[in-house]
Amino acid sequence: MTALACACALPAVAGEARTAPFGTLPDGRAVEEVTLSNGGLTARVLTWGALLRTLDVPDRAGTPADVVLGYADLAGYLKAPNYFGVSVGRYANRIRDGRFRLDGKDYALARNDGPNALHGGREGFDKRLWTIAGVEQGAAPSVTLRYVSPDGEEGYPGTLTASVTYALDAAGTLTVDYRATTDKPTIVNLTNHSFFNLAGEGSGRTILDHVLTIPAERYTPVDATLIPTGEIAPVAGTPFDFRKPEPIGARIRDGRDPQIPRGRGYDHNFVLTNAPTADAHLVARVEDPASGRVMEVASNQPGVQFYAGNFLDATAVGKSGLSYRQSDALALEPQVFPDTPNQPAFGTARLDPGATYRNLITYRFSAAAR
Repeated sequence: MTALACACALPAVAGEARTAPFGTLPDGRAVEEVTLSNGGLTARVLTWGALLRTLDVPDRAGTPADVVLGYADLAGYLKAPNYFGVSVGRYANRIRDGRFRLDGKDYALARNDGPNALHGGREGFDKRLWTIAGVEQGAAPSVTLRYVSPDGEEGYPGTLTASVTYALDAAGTLTVDYRATTDKPTIVNLTNHSFFNLAGEGSGRTILDHVLTIPAERYTPVDATLIPTGEIAPVAGTPFDFRKPEPIGARIRDGRDPQIPRGRGYDHNFVLTNAPTADAHLVARVEDPASGRVMEVASNQPGVQFYAGNFLDATAVGKSGLSYRQSDALALEPQVFPDTPNQPAFGTARLDPGATYRNLITYRFSAAAR
């Protein structure tokens, strides 16, 4: 993947992975935290929700800051999860009316977002305790987490065996690799829901001055409930054109486009390819001009949901003691398109026995020179 601007390499350090207790669930089950360090980065991953709790990244002066939203303790994630850093599934994003049909049979899902199903339901993968399948040291220290979702959980057919591997390499890249298999036909769409602020989650600065590039010529407009209308529309001439670098705040309040008020800003899927690809491709690039931190996101998925933190309402108090407010962070979620099971023109989210689902996501960090 080629950087879109001059960048300074992050310092190389020896990689390490270590595991420690993080807390206990109300039913007595233990939650663990795995810390990965390499390439100047430090990531902390919880078995609860297979979530990314912290990610320390140096700025252009080499000073690290935690760039993802989250809580200091387990209680925060149980009280007001807000999808901070979690692995979402079985189906990330929204499904219209919480219903879909597969092989002539109708399936009803929990409606947890107005009339729609969102991020796998009331107790999706983000609210499950995953198990540690392996921790690896070496050139790219990693942790692999596993969750088995039984047939019928949250209304989805088939027993789904899901895994995610978080790995840090010496070049400053965090890889998040989702895989899944099933014992009967089902639908699946897994992704990571980290909220990023490259100035630092405790900086008190919003992401409105972050400069964003999304190399997508089309996006999927939504209705009043944030379900795609079925149209695949060009971004040209709209506030959704990020083919060239643009500050996020430049057009986020452009109410002349009806899609902006519907999402309270940006909460839309951008179309990168027509189907998943064999290799990862660039889906977005974000730069914080003040700190110099740059993040390039790549994935093999056809779409990326760009969410500008529009529904953060200051009720969640984060790791640094600050209340998270609107536009304090952004999420970039590589995935198949929202509501794909009900919209054949969007492709397919189907997974059959004998096949392996994969969403390979990389977050490459660097520091741009002034």
